[in-house]
Amino acid sequence: MTDDLGETDHTRMSRSGVTALSDADGLALLDAAQAAADRPALVAIRLDPAGLRGQTVPPVLRGLVRVPVRRVARAGVVESSALARRLVSVDEAERVPLVLEVVRAQVAAVLGFSGAGSVDAGRAFKDLGFDSLTAVELRNQLGAAVGLRLPATLVFDYPTPLALSEHIVSELLGTADMTPAATTATTASVDEPIAIVAMSCRYPGGVESPEDLWRLLAEGRDAISPFPTDRGW
Repeated sequence: MTDDLGETDHTRMSRSGVTALSDADGLALLDAAQAAADRPALVAIRLDPAGLRGQTVPPVLRGLVRVPVRRVARAGVVESSALARRLVSVDEAERVPLVLEVVRAQVAAVLGFSGAGSVDAGRAFKDLGFDSLTAVELRNQLGAAVGLRLPATLVFDYPTPLALSEHIVSELLGTADMTPAATTATTASVDEPIAIVAMSCRYPGGVESPEDLWRLLAEGRDAISPFPTDRGW
């Protein structure tokens, strides 16, 4: 019963495969449920099978909707996804912006914005208007778009579109079994001087060099020290 919901809410519901009930239908179904009180777990709901086919269908509804089986790789990546192949073919600096446009487009679709340009890449999802229901809807639509099986807690684990895009790039390139774009190999001249690169470090326990750190690890010493007194804490 959704008389108090706006057009955006109705559109979001229909995309999820659930359509609105009128007051009359809702009350009639409530009466029917009360008359069948001996049957557990009755749910008054109107389902749209066509809408459900575009979603991750829960097991309890799979007998009602036939959906194609998605082949998923071990780490959750759809094998050879188009987006993953495209990421491999572009420069590293272009990868996050490329995925970000996909993320922003899906965010705009879920929230009913006019387009991807209305989504601030650095703004938190909760400030954009996401709740638990729209978070799950974004997970479903974005997962289908990028070829990943994503967690329901996505917008909480990666709180901005930019952070989420960086995660998706990492997942796609870290698990996809594809050969990177060809690069031109170069060889150094045999008489080229050796470049010596120095390193240093500073850790608790009096560690001020790589050698100190190695000794600390080899000896298994405790390096916990008091809080600094010069930080204004």
